[in-house]
Amino acid sequence: MNEQYERLRLKFPLPVIATDALSWLPAFFVAGLLRSEVSQAALEIAWSRVFAVAAVGAVVQLACGLYLGIYQGRWQVAGFEETLAVCISWTVAAGVAVLFNVLALSPRVPTSIVGLGAVSALLLMVAVRMTWRLVREAQNRPDPEGRTRVLVFGAGEAGQSVIKAMMTDPDSPHVPVAVLDDNQGLQGRRINGVTVRGTREDMGKFASQADLLLIAVPSSDAEVTEDLVRRGRKFGLEIRIMPSTSELLGMLATIDLARPVEITDLMGRPEVAIDRSSVAAVLTGKVVLVTGAGGSIGSELCRQILSYSPRRLVMLDRDETALQGVQLSVKGHGLLDDENLVLANIRDAARMTEVFDDVRPDVVFHAAALKHLPLLESHPREGLLTNVLGTRNVLTAAKAVGVDRFVNVSTDKAANPTSVLGTTKRLAEALTLWFGKDAPGEYLSVRFGNVLGSRGSVLPAFEKQIAAGGPVTVTHPDVTRYFMSIPEASRLVLQSAAIGKTGETLVLDMGEPVKIVDLARMLIAHHRSDAEIVFTGLRPNEKLHEVLGHEGEVMSTREHNRIWHTDASVWVNDLNWIDQLLAEKPGELAAKLMDLSTAVSDGGPDRANAVLAGESDR
Repeated sequence: MNEQYERLRLKFPLPVIATDALSWLPAFFVAGLLRSEVSQAALEIAWSRVFAVAAVGAVVQLACGLYLGIYQGRWQVAGFEETLAVCISWTVAAGVAVLFNVLALSPRVPTSIVGLGAVSALLLMVAVRMTWRLVREAQNRPDPEGRTRVLVFGAGEAGQSVIKAMMTDPDSPHVPVAVLDDNQGLQGRRINGVTVRGTREDMGKFASQADLLLIAVPSSDAEVTEDLVRRGRKFGLEIRIMPSTSELLGMLATIDLARPVEITDLMGRPEVAIDRSSVAAVLTGKVVLVTGAGGSIGSELCRQILSYSPRRLVMLDRDETALQGVQLSVKGHGLLDDENLVLANIRDAARMTEVFDDVRPDVVFHAAALKHLPLLESHPREGLLTNVLGTRNVLTAAKAVGVDRFVNVSTDKAANPTSVLGTTKRLAEALTLWFGKDAPGEYLSVRFGNVLGSRGSVLPAFEKQIAAGGPVTVTHPDVTRYFMSIPEASRLVLQSAAIGKTGETLVLDMGEPVKIVDLARMLIAHHRSDAEIVFTGLRPNEKLHEVLGHEGEVMSTREHNRIWHTDASVWVNDLNWIDQLLAEKPGELAAKLMDLSTAVSDGGPDRANAVLAGESDR
């Protein structure tokens, strides 16, 4: 019985119901007194009729409130939504009370009493709710003692959300002590009891009161972030930053999502926006398969694809540990018990056919590849088996089940290739074009440069070298590369899937190339290390500067200003060349790959066949 009463009390909180019911009677009583100017005339008022009108208003108020769910904990007390619902129910109640007075009573209660009484009832209901909310927030306000004191930079939506989360959670290990913002119009504003007390120039005034500086401006540019980091370190503060708006993906900003400042935050790349509606049209309600799902790009693609509510997302990889990692990131556990996790090697044609026949995907993102340039120079057959033969297997299986859209994830090293890696990825692009020419769906490749923080990128290598005390090894003082963050590259791959057509290779705008030595210096400074930089020389077939397009390729932007379209018109005319390459002697394979890539790019099928027949293209 007690449990039933407790559930009823939580569902229909008696204090709120009593407030709404009883507000009308004292409100009309006060209205009557004011109407009579608190004089002898009050004795002449027909109080029975006044209270009858008030009672009608109260009953209708409660009925509307129950209908709208005001008493069921649907909204925060005194929040905008609840206040709006109270006003709607009051409007109906006031209207019925007026009609009751006009149509049912004779003589009528003076209109001034009815009007003033109804307005007073509304003010009383809202005032009680506001008082209740303030008292509750004061009770929940965390005590700074024993908690991490936070100096928040940013009084915008993210900052307000973070502060609210800290101030309304009595168990929060963090408590805000002050807010800073460079917007002068926000100075003095109070956010859940915490005041905006200055700009970043005033950080020194409040640093002694804080333990941690939280940068709560998801759209902050690199210059501002770098300055805040420098100031925070000067005052000995721990520094954390909120993820970008696109990384949040609509999640409520809380301090638990804050992370340490990373080098990508200091590199000055503006956040890229995409047309989510066009991407949703491709992914929502569809069966999507991602190869190489355990890799850096593949796993991020999976995380972002899930935000578009596909009917099914199948994650395929040959590495069981990588599959466990991606399951942890998207499901929160690594039990490996999901039928959407597929352990398979794209080199196995029969297995690819089996998987595609079972899954029958609508959309395929082919991200599986070998990508370490020096290793593939030493072992070109491995690159051929995975990047070319594996891609052929995936394309064959995809075409057999009639996928709607096939996206091959390529690399800038495929443009005018000089290495086994670049050549095998260039041939994968050619295969994608060849399969797509008579397939019912859209088959395209997306080409982009290095992604910061991916497995195999320079960033993890540099960080390990710095952690070991150095030296940091750079191949050449003038070597440059294009860089993009993993989330940014993945968003643009999804956008490319939505706007690309068969016969196209889409190239992501990587911004300006970055000197690797400058990146190394920035990273050393970021970690406050004194590690030295040592130049080791370019590796065999490594470019000093990467390019994004083949020589003679015409690139233009269309639907998105960060995505270039290239129309590739050269096709291979059969797949026999793959088997012929596999029969090559290991010592000659790398050279033959390079010759074939040039032939496919520049001479077409006839020239490619001549190369396979033994005629060098060099």
